Amino acid sequence: MPAKNFLTPTQKKRLQKAIRQSECPRFREHALILLLQNDGKTYEEIADFLGCSYRTVAYWCVHGDPDNLDSLKDRRERGNYRKASDAYIKLLLEVVKQPPRQLGYDFDLWTSQRLAEHMTQETGIHLSGTQLIRILRKHKVRLPMSRV
Repeated sequence: MPAKNFLTPTQKKRLQKAIRQSECPRFREHALILLLQNDGKTYEEIADFLGCSYRTVAYWCVHGDPDNLDSLKDRRERGNYRKASDAYIKLLLEVVKQPPRQLGYDFDLWTSQRLAEHMTQETGIHLSGTQLIRILRKHKVRLPMSRV
């Protein structure tokens, strides 16, 4: 039998507010799982409604803590981005504005991989090119396209 009305009115409001304000789709999904469980939906009904797996629903119903919204954050999303401190990001944004030749390289444009290798040499922090692209997108910066 599904749990129904296990959330306090305060917990329910905090989860609803978090869904509206969060930019992270997984976090919103996890909060919604708890709210749907609170409405008496079964794991199967929640999984069908959200289009996710039964295991995902079961995991977040057990491990999601409505009193600790940070518990709803997926560890995968933290990833290597946590290695990128404010100082790292500031340097990255400065480096990407400079042509590689100005820094002594024999190429004209940055690729994400080249930029990742340069940042590893400069900072000792290794992030993938894909992760750098995510950081740059978040700061609304794009790498120039190469001329083919």
